Parts: sequence; structure tokens; C-alpha cells
Amino acid sequence: MGIKVGIIGATGYAGVELVRLLLNHPQAELAAVGSVSFEGKPISEIYPNLAGIFEAVLTSDEQVIEKSEVIFASLPHGLSEKYAASCAEQGKVFIDLGADFRLWAEEDYKQWYGLEYHDLTLHQNAVYALPELYREQIKGKTILGNPGCYPTSIGLGLYPALKSGLLDTKSIIIDAKSGVTGAGRGLSQTTHYPDCNEAFSPYKIADHRHTPEIEQTLGDIAGERVTVTFVPHLLPVNRGIVSTIYGTLKKDITLDEVFDLYKSTYKEEQFVRICPKGTAANLKNVRLSNYCDISLHLDERTNRLIVVSAIDNMGKGAAGQAIQNMNIVCGLSENTGLNSVPPCF
Repeated sequence: MGIKVGIIGATGYAGVELVRLLLNHPQAELAAVGSVSFEGKPISEIYPNLAGIFEAVLTSDEQVIEKSEVIFASLPHGLSEKYAASCAEQGKVFIDLGADFRLWAEEDYKQWYGLEYHDLTLHQNAVYALPELYREQIKGKTILGNPGCYPTSIGLGLYPALKSGLLDTKSIIIDAKSGVTGAGRGLSQTTHYPDCNEAFSPYKIADHRHTPEIEQTLGDIAGERVTVTFVPHLLPVNRGIVSTIYGTLKKDITLDEVFDLYKSTYKEEQFVRICPKGTAANLKNVRLSNYCDISLHLDERTNRLIVVSAIDNMGKGAAGQAIQNMNIVCGLSENTGLNSVPPCF
């Protein structure tokens, strides 16, 4: 018998991606899946690709917790705290793919999400779970805040440069693009096919809710306050994120030295790949995977380092990373169930 795993919010995009990945996890048993909107229906009715493979009936969130040892929650912000409390009372692992356990400062949560923390003890006992940065802190924890997709690509992209003090922390500009699944399954005007197809536009300019999470992570890496300019864009593709990041260098350094720094930093990390010099990270090469591809570029004329970081927003940006975190907590190899090769086309 494997680890009994349950998913709250299993019919959202990240939730059903968890289903897809966990069905191929050799140490996990998908014990229960929940959905408020479709309770009582087989999940294969909502996602026919699961027909004949996984046809579990969607149940209540309470039953998911009752039947499972590890619970993933893929919910809008403000809904996860009560489930985390229930899991804590029962000694179960709770991994939140929403925003409720990502921000360390309650004032940031109030400012950007308009809500308050109801149980500070839960948040004090939670960990921000970006594995490559916080692996040791994740071990032994039972409440995990799975990082957002943009902050994952940006945090991994800048970690070596900021950790080594290469960049002016007030100069960072992030130009990021995401596929439409990043907006979630709920329909909006901008995600209607006629509006997003053959279109490309920025959105939530200098006002995206991932901004405080990005600054929190980068500030923790740098050991000082970091303020960024962050502009996301909507790509007319289903999945994938490309973040192009610009920072002014504080030190004289060659591109070869930058490559050596990144290679040495990530030499033990299976899921972070440094692209060969002269190439650019491309979301095509990380689709349907847990990989983060990083390419490095030096603009000598402006003395700027340019980092391009590509992930699958549903993989390393959500479900894949959540499973990587489960593997850490449960004492499994981090790549268990996550060794799928990105498709060639």
C-alpha cells in the first residue's frame, strides 16, 4: 500500500494535473478527490481523458481529509486555512497550492488579498516550500505553502546571482509570460477563446498578487529588501511560463563566470537545467514536466545580466512541485513520480 493521498479542489486545472501525475506515482495511492461544484459525479465525467483510468466519484472535502494521509488543496485564496487546521488536528500533511500559506507577513496578505490570518499558529508552523531553496526547512513540516508559478520561475532564475551579491537589488525588472491555464478554470473575458487567441498583452501591470511573494523570496536570498518591477503577460498557449529578468551588475564578471556560478549552484538539482551558452530557455522544452530551464545572457553595453527562466506553470509551477514537496516530507526521492520526459513537440 502506498501513501494515501487526497485532493481538495480536484477539478481545477492544478487539481486535475495532480490527479494525472499521482496516478503514475509508484508510492502514492489516490484515496479521494473532492469538489464542491461537482460533488457526487465521477471525475471522468468532468475530464473524459480519465475514462477507464480513474473514475472515482468526487466527494466532500471532509471525506478527502478523512480518507487521506497527505492532502493537497487547490483552492482560491482564503479557503485553505480551515482545512490546514483540520489536518493539523489529525496529524496529517497539508500541501496548499493556493496563496494562503505563501506570505510570511500578515500585512502583505491583507494588502494584496484583502484578508486576514485567523490562526497565526498555523502560519507560524507552515513552511514556504520551494524545494531547491528551502529543502531542509521542508523536512518534517506538515503544513506547506506551495509557491506560485511566477515566483518559482523567478526565484530559481535569480537565486545564484542574488546569493552571490552580483546584482543591484533595486534594479530588477521582470517581464514574464504565462499560458492561459495560469488564470484558472473559471472563465473571464480575457480568457475567452476569441479574446486570447492570436493575442498577446500584459495584465495587472505593477499590481499582480505574486509581487509580494516574489519580493519576499528574493529578499530572503539577498539578505536585504528587494523591490522589483514585475509585468506579467498572457500568452495564447495552454501552459508554460517564460520569465525574462533584467538586473544591473554590481561586479565585473564575464559570461563564462556567470555560467560557472549557475552550474555549480544547481549541479545537484535534477529539475533545474542550465541551457548551453548561446541558446534561450523555451517553454516548449519544459512542457508537461517538473523542469526549470534557465538561460544566461550578458549585455555588456548596459552592464546588465539577463536571465531567462522557463517552467510549466502546471508542473514545476504547481502540481509537479507540490508532489516534489510531498516526496521530501514523506522521505522519498524527490524525483519519485516526476521523471516524465518533456515532449519533443
